[in-house]
Parts: sequence; structure tokens; C-alpha cells
Amino acid sequence: MSGRITLAVAGRVMRQLRRDPRTVAMMLVVPCVLITLLWWMYRHTPVFDSVGPALLAVFPFVVMFLVTSVTTLRERSSGTLERLLSMPTGKLDLLLGYALAFGLVAAVQAAVAVGLSVGVLGLDISGPVWLLAVVAIVDAVLGTALGLFVSAFADTEFQAVQFMPALVIPQFLLCGLFVPRDLLPDTLHAISDVLPLSWAVDAMQTLTRTSATADVWRDLAIVAAYAVAVLALGAATLRRRTP
Repeated sequence: MSGRITLAVAGRVMRQLRRDPRTVAMMLVVPCVLITLLWWMYRHTPVFDSVGPALLAVFPFVVMFLVTSVTTLRERSSGTLERLLSMPTGKLDLLLGYALAFGLVAAVQAAVAVGLSVGVLGLDISGPVWLLAVVAIVDAVLGTALGLFVSAFADTEFQAVQFMPALVIPQFLLCGLFVPRDLLPDTLHAISDVLPLSWAVDAMQTLTRTSATADVWRDLAIVAAYAVAVLALGAATLRRRTP
């Protein structure tokens, strides 16, 4: 692993994103539009304050998963990944470079979404706003890591999207957005405990109820550990040649 190579890969990805305004709009604008739509639907009810924090975890996770997996598959189909890996570029260098580039975008995405939700739409939270943004960033990085991991097993962009029902939707259903996790049947609660998105949603919801942050940092550490583990698995399974 080389820091210089990792930064070079990250710089190349950032330059590519700068030339692709539609993808940047997908990452930065879509979560804000969806959050605003939900606020508009429930502006005269307490629903937005109830589910808004969970959505700040769900939307960045889902959007970054989709964009990262599809973008990486596009690089594979064009032969770019194969050319990079034929050079003195390790698999971990490549994935960390992609994760760093998309992580920077995720940080901007999270800051914009949190600023909109708290500053403009009036989402009520008890904990520090900056910590809410940190949780959103780490959660978006988790979506990025999962998208990179999935790209190792898919041969086309369509196949990458097909992983959503298996890896993303179950987390969406069991994270506590629809039913509090404590009210889930025992088996489903046990399953939700091993899904990383559940811990991100728990952290967000804790910040709305209390200013105490000990549980938030624990949940944040769990989400970050999942992201690191998924990146390591992605590096181990990334193929050097395109079939």
C-alpha cells in the first residue's frame, strides 16, 4: 500500500466526477430533494421530527451505494480498472483511493443534508449538530464501501443494481425507520443487530432525544468498523482482469 498512489487514484476519481455533473447532482441534490419532500408532506405533524433523523442515515447510504457501485462498474467495463491494476497499483490502494474520493463527496453531501434539515426545515435535535453530520458522513462512507464491495462481484451496472434487494432493502426495512427495533420480533431484532445501517439510525435517533453522546460514539464506531471491514473484503475479492 502506498499513500502516494492512493492519493493519485483519489485525484483521478475527483477529476472524473467534476466532468460528470449528473452524478454529482445525484449525490448532492437527490437526498435534499427527498428530505424536503418528506418535510412538505408532514409539515403540520410531528412525523418529520420522528423519521427525519433516520432518513439522514438512510438516504446518503442508499445514494452512495448506488453511485459508487455503478461508477466502479462503468470503470470496469471501459477497461480502466484493468489498466490501473496492471500498473504498480495495489487493490487496497485502488479501493482506498475510490473510498477517499467518494468519502469527500459524502462529507459535502452530509453537510448539505444536515444543514438543510436542521437549519432550513427545522428538524429538532437535542445533541450537537456537528455530531449529526459526522454520523451522516460515516454512514455515507459505509454506503460507498458497500458499493465498492459489490462491484467486485458484478459484471454489469444492471447486476450491481440487482444487489440492492439483497444488501440494502433489508437494512432499510429493519433499521427502525418503519417500526422501532425494540418492537420487532425477536428473530428480526437479532438480524437488525448485525446490520450496520441499524446502528447509524440508532445514533441519529439518540441525538434527537438527548444531548448525551456516549451511545452515539459507540454506534458510530460500529458503523466505521463495518466500513473498514467491507473495504478490506472488497480489496480481497477485487479481480485484476475483467472477464
